[in-house]
Amino acid sequence: MTWPRFVERDEPATFASWCVDAEDGALEQMHNSMRLPSTVRGALMPDAHRGYGLPIGGVLATAGTVIPYAVGVDIACRMKLTVLDIDPADLGGKRERFEKTLLRETVFGTGTVTNAKQRLDHDVLDAGRWSGQRLLRSLREKATGQLGTSGSGNHFVEFGLLTLEQPDLGLEPGRYLALMSHSGSRGPGATVAGHFTKLARALHPELPSELSHLAWLDLDSEDGQAYWEAMNLMGEFAAASHWVIHERVRRALGATAIAGVENHHNFAWLEEHD
Repeated sequence: MTWPRFVERDEPATFASWCVDAEDGALEQMHNSMRLPSTVRGALMPDAHRGYGLPIGGVLATAGTVIPYAVGVDIACRMKLTVLDIDPADLGGKRERFEKTLLRETVFGTGTVTNAKQRLDHDVLDAGRWSGQRLLRSLREKATGQLGTSGSGNHFVEFGLLTLEQPDLGLEPGRYLALMSHSGSRGPGATVAGHFTKLARALHPELPSELSHLAWLDLDSEDGQAYWEAMNLMGEFAAASHWVIHERVRRALGATAIAGVENHHNFAWLEEHD
């Protein structure tokens, strides 16, 4: 199914909302996304607020298309939790040790790690995985310098107490010490998002201004497949960065990971429906 140009729907698609106090900007963006010809339906999560094309906390199902700015700028931004076999009481009694470990084993802020000896490694950086597109080849060096770093904004790495009132994650009820991180694909992901959004907007100059950031790529087109390949690599890169961070901190503390959970947002996936 292809959608060569924008044609206003006779009736907008519908969306469900779990956000009882959504700001006007977020609702406007959600309603606008329902006007796209390939939209099937949508949903608005409780934390929704204004984004670029789609509101942050918005979910959009489309048929045969992918919208780079609906996926988002920080592709595959995610949260990862690792439960460690450390007495949770240590979090208060040995606070300085945990703080120093975070500062030593993680990197925050913008930019890249320029010192080659401080750079980290992971299979996700294998050159062959970045060789399929000129854009990806140009981003591999930046990815090498940003692997295992958190960036800025609302991204973090922190220790906390996990309280389970019933069995979960393979653990019994109780209190546990856990490490949690929130970050995404850093500079490489932002570059991929910007490049393909610019391309999508150029392909759809007919879109009204309020819909221009919802410009799409057909999934069966060369451009759509190129974005899909790049988006998935950014997802693997973001996951690898979290793995590196958690492994470095775990090893520095001499701890064992006894449970964990990870989930990402700012992403798209394929489903088949009758």
